Amino acid sequence: MTRLKIGICGGGVGGLCAAIALHEAGHEAIVFEQARQFLRIGADVNLTPNAVRALDRLGVGEVLRQTAARPTHRLSRTWDSGEITSKLPMSDAAEEKYGAPQLTIHRGDLLKALEARLPESAIRLGSKVAWVEAEGERPVIHFEDGREESVDVVIGADGIHSAVRRSLFGDDHPEFTGLVSYRAVVPRSAVPEVENLDAFTKWWGETADSQVVVFPLTRGEEVFIFATTPQEGWREESWTLPGDVEELREVYQDFHPDVRALLAACESVTKSALYVREPMAQWSKGQVTILGDAAHPMVPFMAQGACMAIEDAVVLSRCLAEADRETVPAALARYERARRERTAQVQRGSRANNWLKGEGNADWVYGYDAWGVAID
Repeated sequence: MTRLKIGICGGGVGGLCAAIALHEAGHEAIVFEQARQFLRIGADVNLTPNAVRALDRLGVGEVLRQTAARPTHRLSRTWDSGEITSKLPMSDAAEEKYGAPQLTIHRGDLLKALEARLPESAIRLGSKVAWVEAEGERPVIHFEDGREESVDVVIGADGIHSAVRRSLFGDDHPEFTGLVSYRAVVPRSAVPEVENLDAFTKWWGETADSQVVVFPLTRGEEVFIFATTPQEGWREESWTLPGDVEELREVYQDFHPDVRALLAACESVTKSALYVREPMAQWSKGQVTILGDAAHPMVPFMAQGACMAIEDAVVLSRCLAEADRETVPAALARYERARRERTAQVQRGSRANNWLKGEGNADWVYGYDAWGVAID
């Protein structure tokens, strides 16, 4: 086997998972991350059984279980009456059925666990990618500070505003949904009167555009809140921009008392516009490919964004496991064939925003095994 030098642009969940899997396959994988240090930013990552099973094989599952929460159920509830319209057992029931539970975890804890699985030399911080040169014998990564790095393979794991995707296919043209989202975290101790805080609960509004999702974090000591509502005046797409807590409370003032109690406990909130993109027909050119949000950015209504990136990373590493420089393009083509249909189905399902509103079958999502799925 030829040891490939693989440059991974982006040190998020998908990029770090790909680096771990590729290192274990015997390749030299280097993560180029624009941040100068990994900070505890963001809030939640919802890891459903399909992702947890993949992470277990990467050797981080035990560490994640030390800080994550383990939701008991996946509930759908009506916004005003609180009626439960679907109830899917998770926790032990999911572990028995799918081989892994659902874990809800702070993004910082997940990144810390992944980073610890890599040698220090495999992560280069302060390396912001400007563009990638895909032509020629070996691809070249160009950084904003003027540096460049020649590698055998480039993987763009650099998110919704991917410089690698732009280098391969030009600018994307996302469509604004007309929706904005809010994210907040509150201590569980601040809302003792609210029920079902050990479950992942989606409160469905009068229309599908209005919803509030609530689930536990940090061993159940914190509660994460994600909410969406129509609003035309805000177009910024970022998970870290500050929002207005009073605005948040006003939007959902007619929701169930449990929802209002949670929002009353919020001291700060972030706000982002939600955009949709159509599934891409192609992810790769030559020895360059993309994964995760760079390849299939999706609205968060199925809570599968990070999970799809983890699946991508595992399948891509399997395709590259025995590759050499001559066979890399064929390996990337196999990766695309194995992943495009599934991720497109999840993209479109997320956009439809009707996932498990009533009783439904989650097996096609939660039962997927990235380590065992057939690769032609």
